[in-house]
Amino acid sequence: MEQGLLQLWASTGLYNFTFGQVIMILVGGLLIFLAIHKGFEPLLLIPIGFGGILANIPVAAIAGPDGLLGILYQAGIETGVFPLLIFMGVGAMTDFGPLLARPSLMILGAAAQFGIFFTLFGAIAMNLIPGIEFSLADAAAIAIIGGADGPTAIYVGSRLAPDLLGAIAVAAYSYMALVPIIQPPIMKLLTTKEERKTRMTQLRKVSKLERILFPLILLLVTLLLLPSATPLVGMLCFGNLLKESGVVDRLSNTAQNELINIVTIFLGLSVGSKLAADKFLSAETLGILLLGMIAFSIGTAAGVIMGKIMYRVTGKAVNPLIGAAGVSAVPMAARVANKIGLQANPQNFLLMHAMGPNVAGVIGSAVAAGVLLAIVG
Repeated sequence: MEQGLLQLWASTGLYNFTFGQVIMILVGGLLIFLAIHKGFEPLLLIPIGFGGILANIPVAAIAGPDGLLGILYQAGIETGVFPLLIFMGVGAMTDFGPLLARPSLMILGAAAQFGIFFTLFGAIAMNLIPGIEFSLADAAAIAIIGGADGPTAIYVGSRLAPDLLGAIAVAAYSYMALVPIIQPPIMKLLTTKEERKTRMTQLRKVSKLERILFPLILLLVTLLLLPSATPLVGMLCFGNLLKESGVVDRLSNTAQNELINIVTIFLGLSVGSKLAADKFLSAETLGILLLGMIAFSIGTAAGVIMGKIMYRVTGKAVNPLIGAAGVSAVPMAARVANKIGLQANPQNFLLMHAMGPNVAGVIGSAVAAGVLLAIVG
């Protein structure tokens, strides 16, 4: 009887919990709190936070190779299927009209990717700190956080540094969720009130033919110049073609709603499964979180600085604030640019103008991922 009670006690969570697991369960709870109370990316932070809690429950092994979360991770993250399906859904939800109406704004989306390549060297430089050892592949996977694109970060991380994926995904989605907090101080610091007041002219109407041809031309250019980016860009283009063709509404609606919602649940839980205490609580993880913040901040600053250049070159026709939307946090970054513009001038509506560099940033982050994969992969 006594032996049976001891065996029962040894099988409980109370007996098997480690301090690290308790910490990570609290972190998972914090992510859920931020999602519910603050509204920070709830569609992703709730599954990631809950997956993190499940991954740190002792004995259950739900995040192990034979557990539910482990199986989801192997099927969707290791293979790269989940991020690619997410990109298809994003393509089906994205309106490239503002970018097509003013193609020059693609420069802002490209400039905002500067943070990615700056952070690549920053991650390598962190090897000088005792306890941190990042390979070139690790550095490339960490650097992609600067694009503020969760699916891209997961795709590159799963290819180049699967052992760091949990930290990379949490950093990417956390900074995406914190766009309204991180970006405004940078935008105000780098612009004058006069620049922020700049009103932009109404965009021209984009024809249906242009909208249909754009994803096809983008795919053609990508496969000719950077085939390694084709998986991400290709699924983005396919989803967008479903939307713009106007003849497959059922497929377009499924990609925008049911499919992307199902995949988001599985992807979030799978990423959360990598928040196990024994892998997450390390100096390297703290370094990743720090570098992610730096990458995102530099990307925002680079976009604003390019916006200031365009402001001068175009004779004050471009508001520099929309440069901050060049990071691919769609549509939060565009909304932030619009909000700061309205604060400077209540008649200054920048949302549609900011969507141009915002969707360009989605393309830019996918291209940057292709460059990293081609060089390092």
